[in-house]
Amino acid sequence: MSGIHDFIENEVKSNDVVLFMKGTPEFPQCGFSGQVVQILDYVGVDYKGINVLADADIRQGIKDYSNWPTIPQLYVKGEFVGGCDIVREMFQSGELQSHLQGQGIAVKGAA
Repeated sequence: MSGIHDFIENEVKSNDVVLFMKGTPEFPQCGFSGQVVQILDYVGVDYKGINVLADADIRQGIKDYSNWPTIPQLYVKGEFVGGCDIVREMFQSGELQSHLQGQGIAVKGAA
């Protein structure tokens, strides 16, 4: 199991923004993953999508890694931000955009 943990940790630490999701950014396979993709696309941030449906070990491993029971899961600069509801609330309040900028990540339409 540590191989999966290492894989997840490497992805989370080597990419500024990572979304563990069902499906791909081009073809989300659940509504919640799709919503987060729409938000990330709207704010214009570069991110890596990892399809948990492609590998059952990753699907379970990411839940263990974050101690969070649901997917999608968004990571920014190695830190777990949250799932769909949290990301949506942060986006609506403007907190997501300022969090990304605070981490040195360019967002669209930012001052």
